[in-house]
Amino acid sequence: MTPANPARWLQPAFNDPVLDAQASFRAALQALAEPGLLQTLDRALVLDSLQPATYALCLSFLDADTPLWLAPGFDTPMIRANLAFHCGCPIVAERELALFALLDAAELQDLSGFCNGSERYPDQSCTLLIQLDALDGGVALGWQGPGIEVVRSVSLPLAAEFWQQRSTRSAFPRGLDAFFATGTQLLGLPRSTRVPVNAKNAEEAA
Repeated sequence: MTPANPARWLQPAFNDPVLDAQASFRAALQALAEPGLLQTLDRALVLDSLQPATYALCLSFLDADTPLWLAPGFDTPMIRANLAFHCGCPIVAERELALFALLDAAELQDLSGFCNGSERYPDQSCTLLIQLDALDGGVALGWQGPGIEVVRSVSLPLAAEFWQQRSTRSAFPRGLDAFFATGTQLLGLPRSTRVPVNAKNAEEAA
C-alpha cells in the first residue's frame, strides 16, 4: 500500500535529528545491556498508532539498508509515509526479507518466517520492535543471562505462545532480539537472555 500524495501525511520526527537519535540509540543499547530494566525513550512524538518510544526506535534503527515488515495494525498511509521520508527504509511484504519487524500484541503468537540468522551470520537476524499497552501485569518470569546478576523477575503481559515461539527460534548465537515499548518506556530482550517457562507458568500465561 503506497499512500497517494504522501507529503500530506508527513509529521515531525526528532526535534534535533542528531542528538535525539544518539540519545535514543544509547537508550536502546542500554535496554539490551540490562534486559528487563525499563528505560526512558521520550525523544519522539506520537505518530498515528505509534507511541513515542516505538517511533523513536524506528527513527534510531531504520534506514535504507534495513527492510521492515509491518504488522497490519501499523500498516497505515501516515506510518508508511513518515518511515519512508524520515528513515528511507524499504517496507517488505515477506517476513523472510525483513531485518526489522514492527509488531503489536496481535502478532506475537506466530513468529514464523522472521529470520533468526545463521551459524555463519547470526547478526543478520530480524529484530522485533513490539508495542504493547503495558510492560507489566503479566505472569512474572525469571530472566537470566548476560546483564542480569542472578535472575530478574519481569512480568510482560504476553501469552505463553510468544515464549514458546521464541524458544523454537532460539539456538544461540542465532535468535531474535526484541524491544518492547509503551508510551515513553522501553524494555529489551536480547537473544542471549534465557526465559524459562515451566508448565505452570505457561498455563497461567495462556
